[in-house]
Amino acid sequence: MRSVVRALCDASPLIALFDLSDEAHARCTAALNSFAGSFVTTWPVLTEAFHFIDRPKDRGLLWNFVLSDVVRVEDIPSADLERFRILMERYADVPMDFADASLVVLAERLRVFNIFTLDRRGFSVFRPRNAQVFQIFP
Repeated sequence: MRSVVRALCDASPLIALFDLSDEAHARCTAALNSFAGSFVTTWPVLTEAFHFIDRPKDRGLLWNFVLSDVVRVEDIPSADLERFRILMERYADVPMDFADASLVVLAERLRVFNIFTLDRRGFSVFRPRNAQVFQIFP
């Protein structure tokens, strides 16, 4: 993968990485193995991933990833919540959920526009205020 220092991480590749039966598992594993940077995500993204990974062994793998140095989990300041609401209303037809909004706001705050996601439909439409488009992988 191209030289990227940091990227946002959505729930969809986390689910695919740690649910070994997921159809995108191999593709996400290959992307993760070729990524030399670090990931940043949010608590809503992790909540979504843990919700959809239902086997204890797979959840354990996700926990190992979360507790590693590969991903950093950012808090959500209450001052960001109004921006979440604006984004979720703007993209209601896509739709944008709370976890998606958290990543867009995080992108705006950190100026990180590379995103590890399988949600091409959403993240090809969502626009952070200080970038034209997200650079989506895998």
